[in-house]
Amino acid sequence: MTDLVVRNCSEVVTCDPSCGVVESGAVAITDGRVTWVGPDGEAPVALEELDAAGRAVVPGLVDAHTHLVFAGERREEFAARASGRPYEAGGILTTVDATNAATDDDLLEGVLRRLDHLLAHGTTTVEAKSGYALTTEGERRLLQLLAEADRRHPVNLEITFCGAHAVPPGTDPDAFVEGVAEEMTPVCAPLARWVDVFCDQGAFTAEQSRRVLRAGREHGLEVRIHANELADSGGVELACELAAASADHLLFVLPEQASAMAAAGVTGVLCPVTALSLGRFPDARMMREAGMTLALGSDLNPGMAPDAHLQLAIAIAVRTIGMDPTQALAAATAGAAASLRRPDIGRLIPGSRADLVILASDSHLSLGYEAGANLADVVVCGGVVAEGSPRPDLGRTPRL
Repeated sequence: MTDLVVRNCSEVVTCDPSCGVVESGAVAITDGRVTWVGPDGEAPVALEELDAAGRAVVPGLVDAHTHLVFAGERREEFAARASGRPYEAGGILTTVDATNAATDDDLLEGVLRRLDHLLAHGTTTVEAKSGYALTTEGERRLLQLLAEADRRHPVNLEITFCGAHAVPPGTDPDAFVEGVAEEMTPVCAPLARWVDVFCDQGAFTAEQSRRVLRAGREHGLEVRIHANELADSGGVELACELAAASADHLLFVLPEQASAMAAAGVTGVLCPVTALSLGRFPDARMMREAGMTLALGSDLNPGMAPDAHLQLAIAIAVRTIGMDPTQALAAATAGAAASLRRPDIGRLIPGSRADLVILASDSHLSLGYEAGANLADVVVCGGVVAEGSPRPDLGRTPRL
């Protein structure tokens, strides 16, 4: 018998082109997987029912870009940037100092607290990078803490090694890159799935980034890249050359570069919260017309978005970068899943992981419309109703 049926949904937004939106729908779940989606009147018998009370149901959100493990804050840098000082990636080193000085317990507590925050806003899968240590032992420590958080928390983590996040002070950049490739990567690769590098003005050149990413690939890691956030850095071309899973930020992209990414199968991960801080926005409409798959990331990080989440990213995306609410939701679910090469998440279809959100609305359009509100009434993660759900006006009842 089916374990759980979510019933009485005003709409089930599957974020899958073959299934679309099921009006007056229901979702059946067994062993943590979706087994059926269809009209409410045809729902299978289940051991337990969850009444959506006429609300909309969407897939669990997938955050394709975060810097989850860090200590300290950068309020002064934020204020200086707001007053007109340009950002050139140097603030990362402030966080490196604070993170290296923090205890394991403090760092882990911070990661778990941020995951609670993301889950409460409907995010059920999170890409999480290291990058705030910049030494072999320090980066290994951060990756081990992320792995521990993944064991303890219901949110599903995709862990990324980002040892080439900035150049330590007084270090020759080429020598540091060589150290990342030859010393850091062999130690850190077993603890991650992905390798990333900050290929941009003030960080690493395309040539240096190529060295880092190739080393990661040689040690079994899949490739993603920070690209063209602060300038046309060559990151887009490198992402295409290496057939990276994603190129992230993309504030400086020409139509021909977007077409090249589409042809190479590189998903564009856009981070609207950070773009708002920088005062420059990616052209999502142009990228979509070029054939690119687009994803959204919160870019949760201490410099520009310490409390960001995907509902906020969706609301900003709709207002600034050329996405409508349905496109933004797709980018925060199926698109983000594509950037992680995870066909089992970001959609509500039979076989997918049972991650879903019952919204405090009868329409998914509210995600772009009601900026500032937390519309996640109930979050189901891996087939389990997250702690704190459902709200009092939504009920679970056993099927007798």
